[in-house]
Amino acid sequence: MSTASTRGPEGRYGRSSDERADRTLKVAGTVLGTALLALVGYLGYHYVGESRISGELIAFSISDDAVKVHLEVRKDAGTSGYCTVRSQAENGAEVGRADFRFSGSDTRIDKVVTLRTTARGTSAELLGCHAD
Repeated sequence: MSTASTRGPEGRYGRSSDERADRTLKVAGTVLGTALLALVGYLGYHYVGESRISGELIAFSISDDAVKVHLEVRKDAGTSGYCTVRSQAENGAEVGRADFRFSGSDTRIDKVVTLRTTARGTSAELLGCHAD
């Protein structure tokens, strides 16, 4: 016994709707993937290329009402900006936050700054540096 096929003769009616949908999905996926890759590349370049000031927290020391923070800041000559530092208590509450300004013609600044706290801090964290 043979079974009847529900498909038409090969090549007689053109492409099936499944084949057309597959091709459309492939094209749409390629276009969206390329657009996403271009966006990530642009944002990465903008973040790295446009950053004119950056900082690094080297060390910190804690006292009852202050935290001394050793910062190393790198910037373009003549650029001014600020770095934001915060300190947290043992329970995670923020006990101090301050912006420290940097300007001048130096491209590398190595400085110890004092962050006043409302209670004893257990950490110091550099939140970021921004150009004016």
